[in-house]
Amino acid sequence: MIRYLTAGESHGPQLTGIVEGVPAGLPVTEDEIAQHLIRRQKGYGRGGRMAFEKDYAEISSGVRFGKTTGAPIAMQMPNRAHEKDDSNWPKVLAKEGDGEDVEKITVPRPGHADLTGVQKYRYDDIRPAIERSSARETAMRVACSSVARKFLKYFGIEIGGHVTRIGSVGYENSWGDVREIVDPLAEKGAENIFEKSDESPVRCLDEELTQEMRDLIIKRRKEGSSLGGHWEVIVTGLPEGLGSFVHWDRKLGGQIAQAIMGTQAMKGVEIGQGFESGRRHGQVVHDEIMYEDDKYKRKSNRMGGLEGGVTTGMPLIIRGVMKPIPTMLTPIDTVDIETKEKKDTRYERSDVCALPRAIVVMESVIAPVLANAFLEKFGGDSIEEIEERYQKHN
Repeated sequence: MIRYLTAGESHGPQLTGIVEGVPAGLPVTEDEIAQHLIRRQKGYGRGGRMAFEKDYAEISSGVRFGKTTGAPIAMQMPNRAHEKDDSNWPKVLAKEGDGEDVEKITVPRPGHADLTGVQKYRYDDIRPAIERSSARETAMRVACSSVARKFLKYFGIEIGGHVTRIGSVGYENSWGDVREIVDPLAEKGAENIFEKSDESPVRCLDEELTQEMRDLIIKRRKEGSSLGGHWEVIVTGLPEGLGSFVHWDRKLGGQIAQAIMGTQAMKGVEIGQGFESGRRHGQVVHDEIMYEDDKYKRKSNRMGGLEGGVTTGMPLIIRGVMKPIPTMLTPIDTVDIETKEKKDTRYERSDVCALPRAIVVMESVIAPVLANAFLEKFGGDSIEEIEERYQKHN
């Protein structure tokens, strides 16, 4: 099964990733991984760091002549911010005793891992919590997940996402209006969704809403505040029968939710109509079943491609919410951890709205979850072996 680990700090020398469990024979190149890293760096509302970071993951093991060997894949991604004057992290990474002259950060930001990191690890300096909990880590997460994403694409499974709301600006009918735009694109494969949404600076498929979202970001930037929003990711090409209902931890919906909620700033997730289904009665919520062309089909997809924690063969629809990021130019109240006195929050360079970039992370983090569900059903040690088993299923 595929799993990955990341290491590194926001302003450290590099991010490191290890991906294990990838079958042998999968074509993978650094340039393919870079495609989604480049996408992650784009989007209106981004901060100054994105102007100089050029993310590129260098593969150092596990790939030979452009194909995976079955061994762990190791990747490194240098941080150009490591050399910037505004970071004390390079000194802290030196030998023990060095860095004693470095000024400590003792003013935590509400909504960030600053104070909880201090409370958990007993830091007397917030910088370690800032560095590791930073969303900078998601750059390597995207790189690692891109390998799983390439595995899925090999078997015709595509992933694509878009923004449905930023702050107070979004679709009036967040289910029906979105379906009218997204479903025709998804019929040709979910990558059509992200290719179309990438044309928008805020990754919204509606031109009028795109402009309104930009205007709102400008307004909140002038106020020194921040914005979050709602997003949707579609997965096409999934066969029926992935996941399981026999144990709580094997339900595919639960595994997807954990991947989403384990990502910085995410505060909610739903499958299909999700919370909206709680406002409706059963006859307009559940998807009626048909049998045509020797296959079971659904007349609709309100359940978002999952029933009982198992894929139905319909497109998987995952929706979620990202909170406004806690780093803001206009300060709010906090407390100094040394003096216990009331303080204004300090400013760390950051985005006004990170959602247009975060949608790429959401597309990515679900890829290993789906790849493992696929491997559980059709698994083998090489792409050739898996392909033989999958063809028998079809």
